[in-house]
Amino acid sequence: MKERKIQMVVHQVKMNDEDQIDVQFWLNRSPSERIAEVTRLRYQYYNWLLGEFPKKIEKAVSFRKL
Repeated sequence: MKERKIQMVVHQVKMNDEDQIDVQFWLNRSPSERIAEVTRLRYQYYNWLLGEFPKKIEKAVSFRKL
């Protein structure tokens, strides 16, 4: 078996704290980074679901208080 050159790192987080950590992570990113990630996830999802990205997507906006 090969010896690891880089040690594995593990951070244990309580499940109750996980959502707050995620929110803080994204609040520390610029709006353009957030939009780019949503766009990337949207492309990835539609390619998985339909095999291709649709030519037109219905606009839907919802606001959620953080």
